[in-house]
Amino acid sequence: MGCVRKRGKSWNAQVRISGWSNFTKSFSKKSDAVVWIKELEHKLRSAHTPEVPNNKKITLGELLLKYAEEISPTHKGVIAETCRLKSIARKWIGELDIRYLTKQHFIQYRDDRMKLVKGGSVGAELALMKRVLDTAVRKWGYGIPYNPIKDIEFPKGSSPRTRRLREGEKERLLTAASSQRNIYIAPVIEFAIETGMRRSEILKLRWCDVNFENGFAFLHDTKNGEDRSVPLTLNCVQVLKTLHRQGENIFPISANCLRLAWTRARKKADITDLRFHDLRHEAVSRFFEMGMSVPEVALVSGHKDLRQLFRYTHLNPTSVFQKYEAFSR
Repeated sequence: MGCVRKRGKSWNAQVRISGWSNFTKSFSKKSDAVVWIKELEHKLRSAHTPEVPNNKKITLGELLLKYAEEISPTHKGVIAETCRLKSIARKWIGELDIRYLTKQHFIQYRDDRMKLVKGGSVGAELALMKRVLDTAVRKWGYGIPYNPIKDIEFPKGSSPRTRRLREGEKERLLTAASSQRNIYIAPVIEFAIETGMRRSEILKLRWCDVNFENGFAFLHDTKNGEDRSVPLTLNCVQVLKTLHRQGENIFPISANCLRLAWTRARKKADITDLRFHDLRHEAVSRFFEMGMSVPEVALVSGHKDLRQLFRYTHLNPTSVFQKYEAFSR
């Protein structure tokens, strides 16, 4: 059962249920503490509790943070993964002792999250927790009887985005970006549209990686784990030549700086439902409209699975018609 006690300026909530560790949390309002107790009691009692193995007590939240500290730094996308791990650790499921985790807990977590975020995000969270629990057993030797996430049905992700730039949006976007104090925002956007490079690839690009004589940029250790060369258009080369060199990176700004600046530019340009990654979709679609083959586009874009490129081929009907006319003559 749960109880609430006044501790100084805060309210301390405590839940005690037979077979479980004690759960405590502090709140500024008594009403919030009462709600937390009721929700936690319901979640704990609705799950079947297996026999407790005789091993070290640790919460799922502690396990997630351990993974974030020791394993995530070895992964690409370490920042995003670490943020996701810390976010899950703060939720109610992060307070559960890993010795008592059941399939029902994660079903409850999945259903709760589906009310707030899209299925793809929920699936990513479940997959991440599954990897953490697997690591806990195989690498760290925690005595978890089985991985309760293994048999859970993951929600289906949403359909891949097909958003392209509409008429006049590129010009408005570049104008809005050029009006900002940071001089690198507009060049980054133009570079993304011209090359199809990912945001992380653009921000990691160094001056020594660009071959101006032959017109290409060499990308190291990309998302798919391989290096690749990206041809640069005349417009790209011109953009680079207008930039002042400040250190080894061509665009010396952080991912967060670009994210905030992108949001400001998009709003000022009065453009809705456009993400920075959509510029990659725009670029790859333009490659196909130029007449490049699937293998050629894959070489530039870095797609290992050629089937993934079919979702990028939302071509401009006018360009297709012009090509058809050219072949018909």
